[in-house]
Order: sequence, then C-alpha cells, then structure tokens
Amino acid sequence: MSLRELWSYRDLFWILAWRDVKLRYKQTALGVTWVILQPILTSGIFAVIFGFLAELPSDGSPYMLFAFAGTLPWTLFAQSLQRAGTSLVSGRELVSKVYFPRLILPIASSFSVLVDFLVGLASISVLFLIYQVPLTWNILAIPGLVLANLLIAVGVSFWVSAFSVHYRDFIYALPFLVQAWMYASPVAYASSIVPEEWSVLYSLNPMVGIIEGFRWSLLGHGLFSWLSIGISLAVGLLVFFSGALVFRRIERGFADVI
Repeated sequence: MSLRELWSYRDLFWILAWRDVKLRYKQTALGVTWVILQPILTSGIFAVIFGFLAELPSDGSPYMLFAFAGTLPWTLFAQSLQRAGTSLVSGRELVSKVYFPRLILPIASSFSVLVDFLVGLASISVLFLIYQVPLTWNILAIPGLVLANLLIAVGVSFWVSAFSVHYRDFIYALPFLVQAWMYASPVAYASSIVPEEWSVLYSLNPMVGIIEGFRWSLLGHGLFSWLSIGISLAVGLLVFFSGALVFRRIERGFADVI
C-alpha cells in the first residue's frame, strides 16, 4: 500500500471521521458542554491538589491556567489514542465486509477528536480573560504541536489496534496505559521539578516536549527545550513508522479473525 492508495480513499477518511463526531454527540443531553466541563473539572482538581495542597510550582502562572494548558494537549492525545486504539474492533463489520486501507480507521478516529480540542482551545480563552493573561506570538506554534501530538497518538494506536484484533487484552490494558502515561507526563506538574540528571531520560516520554511546548505557546513563558521537542518528534516518528510497518504486516489476516 502506498500513500497514493491512501489518498485515493480520502473521501472515506472524511466520512469515517465525521461519523465518529456525530455518533459522539448524537445521544448526549449536554452535547458539547461535556467537552468544556471535562478539562475544567480536571484542571480544577489538579489546581486544588497540586497547586493549593502540595504547593508545587507553576512556572509563574495561575495554577488553574497552568493545569488547563497541560490538560488540553493531554486530552487530545488520550482521546485520540483510546478511540484509534479500539477502532478496528469497534468497526469489525466494516473491516470484514469491505476492502479499504485499514490504516484509515485509526487515523480517522484520531483526527475526529480535533473537534473536541478546538472547543477546549476556545474555552481556555475565558480563563485568559479571568486571569488577565495576554496571548503572545508563541501561540502560532500550536498547529505544529497539534500535528506532532496526533502523530504520536496515531503511531501508538497502530500498535494497539493491530494487536487488539488478535488479543483483546490490549483493549483492556489501554485505559491503564493512558492513566499511567498521564502521571508520567507534566500534565498536573511542571517539568522543572524533575532533577536535571533525569531530564534527558524523562524527555524520552514524547508527551513531555509536546505538553511543555503547549504551555509555552499558550502562556507565553515557561520551559521550552528544543532538545525535548526534538526527542519528542524523533520518538514520535519512530513509533509512527514502526507501528505502520507492523500494522501492514499483520493487516491481511484482520478480516479472518476480527
């Protein structure tokens, strides 16, 4: 399969992505309100526990805004990974009956979460007004960071979705993986609390550079390390292309065992 074949199925990609968006909001009473409430409530809990009780540093920003700026990219990553990681099993009827490049399913499921992210990005503007924090030109880096975020999520989902066809254990382990990964990432705390001798090893977690990059873009200051960003991109590309290769190698048997 080549990129040309994927491109020839671009209409199916948009249909699947939009279908996921409509199904997510079709039978919810509050609709898009859930997308706004989730990061606000999560950030509020982090602000109380880590900011007020534990008194962890927030790099000079109000802790609520600091936590929201970390929760936003993490939510995009976590939801993309969870939806894309289970996309083959949840779409087994389509996989078993119709031919199309199977890579489209996890990619489309991942990109459908962008709608939620845009709503969350708009809602954070309210916090900027409340805390009177001005935006800076750093915000122009967000599109690139979003793409890098999705690259990592899709790459991991290639591994999870491919193996979950044969072993459902991967689906059951995915929520635990996401939760453990969150605590290993600077979502509720700053990377500055990590000892310097551990910083390079810590940066091998590709979400470290992405989350700190988001904070730098939104808050206009904070920890921004080109080394951390470079490591995140390198690890993300490695996971993406290795996952795509593994996915393609075992793709032929999906329809028979799913």
